[in-house]
Amino acid sequence: MSKRCYYEVLEVERSVDDGALKSAFRKKAMEHHPDRNQGDPHAEARFKEVNEAYSVLSDAQKRAAYDRYGHAGMNGQSAGGGFGGGFGGSAQGFSNVEDIFSEMFGDIFGQQRRPSGPQRGADVRFDYEITLEQAYKGAEVEINIPTTMTCEVCSGSGAKPGTRPQTCQTCGGAGRVRASNGFFAVERTCPSCNGQGQTIKDACSACHGHGQVRQNKTLNVHIPAGVDDGARILLKGEGQAGAKGGPKGDLYIFLGVAEHDIFERDGLDLHCTIPVPMETAVLGGVMEVPCLMGGENCDGQCKLEVNIPEGAQTNHKVKLKGRGMPGLNSRAKGDLIVELFVETPKNLTVRQKELMREFAEISQAQTYAQSQGFMGKARRFWDDITGAAAQ
Repeated sequence: MSKRCYYEVLEVERSVDDGALKSAFRKKAMEHHPDRNQGDPHAEARFKEVNEAYSVLSDAQKRAAYDRYGHAGMNGQSAGGGFGGGFGGSAQGFSNVEDIFSEMFGDIFGQQRRPSGPQRGADVRFDYEITLEQAYKGAEVEINIPTTMTCEVCSGSGAKPGTRPQTCQTCGGAGRVRASNGFFAVERTCPSCNGQGQTIKDACSACHGHGQVRQNKTLNVHIPAGVDDGARILLKGEGQAGAKGGPKGDLYIFLGVAEHDIFERDGLDLHCTIPVPMETAVLGGVMEVPCLMGGENCDGQCKLEVNIPEGAQTNHKVKLKGRGMPGLNSRAKGDLIVELFVETPKNLTVRQKELMREFAEISQAQTYAQSQGFMGKARRFWDDITGAAAQ
């Protein structure tokens, strides 16, 4: 069977404007909707035909192609996939006439549907900063969080003690009312109870009818050893109170690890830089470095010994295995990486300067191998420049 002209389907002229086209579509959609034509086996086909016609004619490009080439101008394009023209969805998405008008007209009668029964409380995020020592050893901390809690005076009802909320007389407790106009009805939020299904005549003086009060809550929280910056701790049921006896939300604690004066963390490894006196760097020796307490390798001490090799240079690194951070919920441990910084002596006495000059006089090329290597490269560089200039 050949397709009917889209303008004929909607019973409009070819010069119809957008507003008249939309009005015609609404009328035909209501007329041929299957819910209004129970027992008519052809109703669904007619409804789809109306939907297809409007989806083409409401699109400027499709309409231009259709006006010029007819149905052949669609070139295989899907004409019936949706209502087009900003309606969205498909014909099959509407369950009844009321759904069509809700989609067409939007929520022009009030707010969206609100649940009138118990409602779960909102989840809460709380940011908490800990020290690196706490992240290393774990800790038990006490936190204070602002949240909403069920009003103890009215037990969450919102009504003055000795009274109870009353079923809304306007909506009968449904939270929604219907506005009828001829053969169709549109549902909207009840204006009397704002969708709650109940009204309060005498409000609780403590919560002013909300059933909840804002308070600070104190909690003891366990910080596990090995946590890193950005770690999250979930406490079920410690969020905001639910409405009308609904369950509480959850509390999410996001941990931040404060910067440390000595250590920097890289995963499970700890890094620190220590100044090394020049004489120790020259002759070698042993130095003490701080250590985070609590690890089995520290034996309760806050310091560790580091061997400085003879002739140590700045940026030389010494790795102390297993002296870094513990792994979260694991036996893994990182390393402590100590970077040396050779300190040049300052504020020398006259005698110290004399000794330094004497040392410089008796120094050999091997004493400063890196300096000698650099000066050799510099001399070759200068020779290349002067040779090029002579040519």
